[in-house]
Amino acid sequence: MKISLCVTVLNEEESIGKLLDSLLLQSKKANEIIIVDGGSTDRTVEMIRHYQKKHSFIKLIVEKSSRSKARNLAVDLAKSEIIAMTDAGCSALPDWLENLVKPFTTGKIDVVAGFYKMVGTTNFQKAESVFMGVTPRKFNHSFLPSTRSIAFTKDIWERVGGFPENAEGTAEDTIFNLKLIKNGARISRMKNAVVEWGIPASLFDFYLKIMNYAKGDAKSKNLIFPGKGLMSHNIKALSIYPRYILFILLLIFSLKSHILLAYLIIIFFAYLLWAYRKVYLEFGDWKVALWGPVLQIVSDFAVMKGFLSGIFVK
Repeated sequence: MKISLCVTVLNEEESIGKLLDSLLLQSKKANEIIIVDGGSTDRTVEMIRHYQKKHSFIKLIVEKSSRSKARNLAVDLAKSEIIAMTDAGCSALPDWLENLVKPFTTGKIDVVAGFYKMVGTTNFQKAESVFMGVTPRKFNHSFLPSTRSIAFTKDIWERVGGFPENAEGTAEDTIFNLKLIKNGARISRMKNAVVEWGIPASLFDFYLKIMNYAKGDAKSKNLIFPGKGLMSHNIKALSIYPRYILFILLLIFSLKSHILLAYLIIIFFAYLLWAYRKVYLEFGDWKVALWGPVLQIVSDFAVMKGFLSGIFVK
């Protein structure tokens, strides 16, 4: 089985070395590694070319482009039928590629969704993982592929028309998955095909990440995702607005009613307790869970801002 490993990068001089080292140490080697640089202004290209001197199967294309266009360019140039993909900022475990492509041996699979493990050293970063992606406890048959850890046949990529080049931000993942589902792609999930993904170290970076995710989801113009129902990202985003509008209205009315103010305070603390519990259930550590209420509020405002930007800002 021949495999082409495709990666897109942009200003990743701090993380590209760790990623390439992890890809070169795989138990199953890719036949080629194709990297498309979207126009880096730091030392990313220089560092990749240093690796090329030792490894001729690493191919680099430098072309200023969107992430989706870069992905499609890499896949188009790939010589193998099986395409594996991960992202800059990730580091693959040694058996990642071997486990990721294993389902293709049956000849009955079009796409394999691997897993991405969110890593961080602080209690804050651990708590972040509950808000930023899918934790191991929630990985199941409905898990949707992420370009951080995915493999697919070139045939299915051609059939769905590749990644949407008009998508912005993070929306290309969402739309690509939607096209896969609509085209009846046969998807396998491999929890043991793991890449590690470093998550933000500051509250502001967390806010920006969540905001950009919400913006991308809104731009996808897909309200209800097949199989997700009311748990679709855009449905959950929309549910936040009435939550805060109602809170503000009750706060105004409570200025004339001490009883209503008391109820409002109880409801607010119950909301914070729910956020605390959500994180505690994942880690069983009260110190980590203390970040839950803070991250919940910040996440709510980031989603509302990002969602509105995705709808109204071109």
